Amino acid sequence: MVIRPGRLMAEKRPLSEFKKYNNRRTMSLEVRLNDRIIKVELVNKDDHSIEILVDGKLYKLDILKVDEGVYSILHNGKSYNVEILEGEHRKKSRVSTLYHTFNLEIIDAEARYLMSRNQGLLVDEGNVISSPMPGKVVKIPVKAGDNVNIGDTVIIVSAMKMESEYKAGKSGIIKEIHVKEGDTIEGHQPLITIE
Repeated sequence: MVIRPGRLMAEKRPLSEFKKYNNRRTMSLEVRLNDRIIKVELVNKDDHSIEILVDGKLYKLDILKVDEGVYSILHNGKSYNVEILEGEHRKKSRVSTLYHTFNLEIIDAEARYLMSRNQGLLVDEGNVISSPMPGKVVKIPVKAGDNVNIGDTVIIVSAMKMESEYKAGKSGIIKEIHVKEGDTIEGHQPLITIE
């Protein structure tokens, strides 16, 4: 299979310039990515290439399914390996790249109703940091009670001869550390809880 990097580019143009898409039926949905809600619209799809609007910005991507739940995505000449793990609920998944893990939830009428009942706050599974695969805890640069900001490294795990830094997906206080340095961990085992 050949993936054509020359077709990759992100265009930042106003939506009014995408008039050619206005007559097409497009699939549109809202997605909660960690604490951010974004609008995603599928504009065009052919073979391995897709065009999507993410909050009004057009992305042209080449996507190749490598294995079940594992994809190679080419964007702007860069390759990203992405693993999508289904959550407990069919509308929730965990998306992992080499250095980052995101909680993803499709926002539908049911989720909107729950958000309104909870004043916009869903039960946040992003409070618990876990590794998508088994490994060994190398370093924990935080302790219980520490304040952390979004993007702060809270734990470093070695898996498959690579070290991955897991970062806080939200600002808060380290409520509990479930492991210690040197521990061997299972995939999806809770490591740190942020409150």
